[in-house]
Amino acid sequence: MDHKFWLERWLSADIGFHQVAAHDSLVRHWPAIGVPKSAPVLVPLCGKSLDMVWLAGQGHAVIGTELAKAAVDQFFAERSRTPASVTHGSFVVKRAGPFEIWCGDHLQLDPAVTRRIGGVFDRAALVALPRVMQQAYADQLTALTPASVPVLLVALDYDPSEMDGPPFPITPQRIEELFGANFRITLLERRDGLPISRNLQKRGLSRLDEATYKLVRR
Repeated sequence: MDHKFWLERWLSADIGFHQVAAHDSLVRHWPAIGVPKSAPVLVPLCGKSLDMVWLAGQGHAVIGTELAKAAVDQFFAERSRTPASVTHGSFVVKRAGPFEIWCGDHLQLDPAVTRRIGGVFDRAALVALPRVMQQAYADQLTALTPASVPVLLVALDYDPSEMDGPPFPITPQRIEELFGANFRITLLERRDGLPISRNLQKRGLSRLDEATYKLVRR
């Protein structure tokens, strides 16, 4: 899977992964994971997610990363905001109000950008990546997350014989493999995600486990 895949998905509006409201696991669990109210929050591979709007409503500045310029432009247009735009290395950075989105390859983001963050929310980043890319993502998340900072991560698990990702299945064992050395891992919730995932039902899934984890950087 290369950059072209995701750029084409956005250009063709093939974005079944986009949700029309903040993720309910974010709303339920964010208040309990211990992110200071005024702390900036990182949202990797953010698309035009309304999770960012919810987080801003809680008082956070939001730092997003996103490959597709179309997603970034749509996010600001849908908020009726005209962002300031600057080039920073290989990234184009767009800022307006509490939102700062770095448009480029997330794996190339300099950890200096996130050194003051107080939390991370990953609803659609890890699950968007095939297995061969997941360790690189986990290593980058380790580099971008300061010590003691919590991450709220949502993972999906299903029978891979029933569907080709994305989203890709992430088992509890895979979470431990990717993050156990650098994060303390707590399972906050596991539930049946199929009833609220009509798009994935249509793709043939008969089972979808949705797990929400709290990871705290060691």
